[in-house]
Amino acid sequence: MDIKTAEFVSPSHPDKVCDFIADSILDAYLENDKNSRVAVEVMGGHNLVTINGEVTSGSNPDLEKLVKNIVGENFKVIINLSKQSSNIASGVDTGGAGDQGIMKGYAISETKTMLPIEYELARELCMKVYDKYHCDGKTQVTLDGNKVKTVVVSFQNSKNEELLIFVKSLIDAEEYLINPAGEWTIGSFDADTGLSGRKLIVDNYGPEIPIGGGSFSGKDYTKVDRSGAYMARKIAVDFVKKGLAKEAFVKLAYAIGKAEPVMSVALLDGKEVAIEGYDLTPKGIKKALNLENVNFAETSKWGHFGRDFSWDK
Repeated sequence: MDIKTAEFVSPSHPDKVCDFIADSILDAYLENDKNSRVAVEVMGGHNLVTINGEVTSGSNPDLEKLVKNIVGENFKVIINLSKQSSNIASGVDTGGAGDQGIMKGYAISETKTMLPIEYELARELCMKVYDKYHCDGKTQVTLDGNKVKTVVVSFQNSKNEELLIFVKSLIDAEEYLINPAGEWTIGSFDADTGLSGRKLIVDNYGPEIPIGGGSFSGKDYTKVDRSGAYMARKIAVDFVKKGLAKEAFVKLAYAIGKAEPVMSVALLDGKEVAIEGYDLTPKGIKKALNLENVNFAETSKWGHFGRDFSWDK
């Protein structure tokens, strides 16, 4: 038996709304100051959005207006931002990493996106259902070998019978669980609080693939838990595209204030090899992946990999 399950959530899920706000804030600072240092966390729900973190920037966007344009005028917005710690800045100013951490990259030849098939099925299904309902919702797909065993779909403002017919037109499965707790109309911030950086497995490769543990949204490139993870994916994709492996795992690790990684290794179909030919410093990653020209808010919606960003090419 080879049973695997992956889930996906829509952009209207409260955690994903928080990710979108965090990355929209990052984009707003970078728009007028490409050297902005940004590390913000967002919590939202029940007519309140709280923004907390550290920002050092020559830009001064209207964050309250930005947030209300996303969630609505009826929300109270609390902003509590300080400048980046001088102790952290001293290490980053010399080109070092903004924190220690471990980053993982992955690619597999079994799908066009080079992502696990259970993850891709859950994401594709969520995207198609969201395109119909544009609401808070989740999908989940369980595979037993090559067969789809169980599909779970819970979407706000959908009718069970109509949704079941629609889902069956999209994917064949042995079992369908449609709104298993019943039809629901209260969703997103009206139903639940959200927090940025909480859907890490959805943002990465699904639960079958190990990740480093660092979140992405709301962080500029000096935070290597984001940029390093993007670079690890790029390297894994390169190995698979070049035919050097059917499955590639890439592992990077950094120390705060140090430019070069303390670990850089790849597992190609289970065989360990050194990583060569890449500039793995934060500045090198920024240049290689053209991170100055990324719309980070767009990355927050449907997973950070397999979507034709620079680290997928």
